[in-house]
Amino acid sequence: MKAAYYDRQGPARDVLLLGDLPEPEPGSGEVRVRIHVSGLNPSDTKTRGAFGGRPMGFPRIVPHQDGAGVIDRVGPGVSETRLGERVWLYEAQFGRAFGTAAQFTVIPSAQAVPLPDDISFTTGACLGVPALTAHRCLFADGDIRGRHVLVQGGAGAVGTAAIMLAKWAGAFVATTVSRPEQEKVAREAGADLVINRQTEDVAARVKEATRGKGVERIVEVNLKANLAIDMACLALDGAVVSYATDDPAAVIPIPFVPAMQRGYNFRFMLVYTMSEEAHRLAVRDVTACLTAGAYSPVIGLRLPLERIIEAHEAQDSGQVIGKILLDPGV
Repeated sequence: MKAAYYDRQGPARDVLLLGDLPEPEPGSGEVRVRIHVSGLNPSDTKTRGAFGGRPMGFPRIVPHQDGAGVIDRVGPGVSETRLGERVWLYEAQFGRAFGTAAQFTVIPSAQAVPLPDDISFTTGACLGVPALTAHRCLFADGDIRGRHVLVQGGAGAVGTAAIMLAKWAGAFVATTVSRPEQEKVAREAGADLVINRQTEDVAARVKEATRGKGVERIVEVNLKANLAIDMACLALDGAVVSYATDDPAAVIPIPFVPAMQRGYNFRFMLVYTMSEEAHRLAVRDVTACLTAGAYSPVIGLRLPLERIIEAHEAQDSGQVIGKILLDPGV
């Protein structure tokens, strides 16, 4: 099969290769999926680049956690009724050597989620990391119906997923962007209020929109940079859920007394270490959101698998608005 892979960590142009690898076979409890679309995430390029000094878990890695395709083989213990099923995948390469940057991948059956017939493989490949991360950030501290939510960085993949899921769940959603072209993306995702953090007072706009109350939930992409703004935006007993950092050694000094007096909660999450129950609830709600027609991800760049180096460099640049996808060819 055609696959992209690397045998050592480093810059995309130095380590990524494209070649023919043996087709994988599903083991017990596993399914094999013919990949129609592979989805790229920041964590994929960070793993390739040894972010935080983390070594390779395997001698050879086929990258990418997200994707969508069709089950074409099942392993022992998996019903043959799954053959031919359209699915979206999550965490395909977590704890495993081979992800979705190939024509086939093998994955535990539970991580191949049925994709509704009216939902494209393109949309399916955009779920995974962004959707499950956004769900946990939004719902880890309870229902958000009728609540106010602030999504920091609303034009990113997780940010747009959070906006769409929060609107589906019945929340008022404010979000921040840093460039004019990002505003259109955030509005199309459904944000009620879009704030340019470079030119506007975020806390003042949030307090105005919430009649001085503040927001009950903040989805945070950069807590170290945004801590003071977040605390100024939070409602009593509000929660900030942080899911990303560009600095693995970051130390975040939270002012104790103000946070205590207002009952603020600071939660940190990583999609790969979410509990089984958190994964189950996220998959359930993402599926419901899809079925309701409320999830329409933004595609920032789509390339054939042969151009994976370009895709990884685009992801690392931080300039692409929307999800980056690759087509392995089926």
